[in-house]
Amino acid sequence: MSVFRTKSVERSIRDTDEAGHRLRRDLSALDLTIFGVGVIIGTGIFVLTGEVAKEKSGPAVALSFVAAGIACALAALCYAEFASTVPVAGSAYTFSFATLGELPAWIIGWDLVLELALAAATVSVGWSGYAKSLLGDLGWDLPSSVAGEHATFNIPAALIVLVVTGVLVLGIKVSSRVNAVIVTIKIAIVLFVIFAGLFFIKGSNYHPFVPKSVPTPSVHGGQEPLVQALFGYTPSTYGWAGIFAGAAIVFFAFIGFDIVATAAEETKKPQRDLPIGIIASLAICTTLYVAVSLVVVGMENYRRLSVEAPLAEAFKAVGHSGFATIIDIGAIAGLTTVVLILVLGQSRVFFAMSRDGLLPQWLAEVHPRFGTPARMTVIIGVIVAIIAGLIPLSALADLVNIGTLFAFVVVSIGVIILRRTRPDLPRSFRVPWSPVVPILSVLACVYLMLNLPVETWIRFVVWMLIGFVIYFGYGHRHSRAGEPAVKPSVESR
Repeated sequence: MSVFRTKSVERSIRDTDEAGHRLRRDLSALDLTIFGVGVIIGTGIFVLTGEVAKEKSGPAVALSFVAAGIACALAALCYAEFASTVPVAGSAYTFSFATLGELPAWIIGWDLVLELALAAATVSVGWSGYAKSLLGDLGWDLPSSVAGEHATFNIPAALIVLVVTGVLVLGIKVSSRVNAVIVTIKIAIVLFVIFAGLFFIKGSNYHPFVPKSVPTPSVHGGQEPLVQALFGYTPSTYGWAGIFAGAAIVFFAFIGFDIVATAAEETKKPQRDLPIGIIASLAICTTLYVAVSLVVVGMENYRRLSVEAPLAEAFKAVGHSGFATIIDIGAIAGLTTVVLILVLGQSRVFFAMSRDGLLPQWLAEVHPRFGTPARMTVIIGVIVAIIAGLIPLSALADLVNIGTLFAFVVVSIGVIILRRTRPDLPRSFRVPWSPVVPILSVLACVYLMLNLPVETWIRFVVWMLIGFVIYFGYGHRHSRAGEPAVKPSVESR
């Protein structure tokens, strides 16, 4: 009954054919790419550009996006190898079970709640704010008590979570079609911002592109970066230090490409399609982020950029306030797909954990008609809706970052381990220059984690301790890892 017992890759793949727990394979490489784009492009492109340009990087904010994108690309290559080798729902949880053992897998599964469920609630609160703003522009003012960050109960935030939950229950193909329509609208508006903004760029706004570094006062009380608390490092604004400090913030804008891996079990040809979906979605979004950031800082001096709505305010500054409504629509569309895919990812991770017995197995039952883990999806949707309705989560956004980065570190290490322990496994995609690339991925992610506040690390440790209590109180005693492998279902897919 070792807590480090592993679940073989072959066993994981055989379990996907277990009667009553078999998901429907309906997704293509294009579906996966659209899912990735749908979840990555959200608040980052509409909000973080202004905050990081004004407070950290100056006009060089595009380089902050590039730096964060490179860190994510290194992790994306590791995810692509793992997902194509172990095409099973659960993403980093499943990969960890195959390489590091049951307890590390549980830790990652529990950690992913921070990236997926908490992020879904956070983004839905942001969706509510944009919806309130848009309705206000149309003459329908919602009371602050029922909408917005400080509402008594945030009705729009809870409502959007419940709506996307219903879509997810209806089937993965229905979800992908809805996502495709909304992503098309979102991309069209982002491209509109880029090309419309080109006509208002002033070359003087790019000078100096990398402003001179300015030491910033050290902060304390849990708000200082861990690297400052440990090594006495003095943070800087602007300069190259500001660019990398900005990268730690805009990393939030890239969260989501790894969620493509959670749909591995619902992909028609996972060995081929998963690497395409993961890498293509990240490449597309990085390109759009860089383009938008260059346009925005070219339209308005970085010192005058809005922190809350940089794109809309930039167009207002050049006399086109009507474009703000279009941008609000794009933001609403963008955040809708983000919430949808985050809830999808969380339901698939907990589905895999329930099928393994670490959570109650009845939660992993698949709906006979829709082919989705309907029970798990509904329960997660309701919980996220309640959290989004009751709690203003802006202060907890850094938990999403640290949870994601921790998962990236474990997956990168897992690739190295699986190469050594199972060199015989067929790999349709292999990380180039391994183990150099996985090691660089670990170092990049750890560096970004060190730039997060001490308070975030404390909350992260507390969350992990809660996870340990649940694991030893229930999961370890009910785990199916020691049981004989199930026989494949005779039913056709």
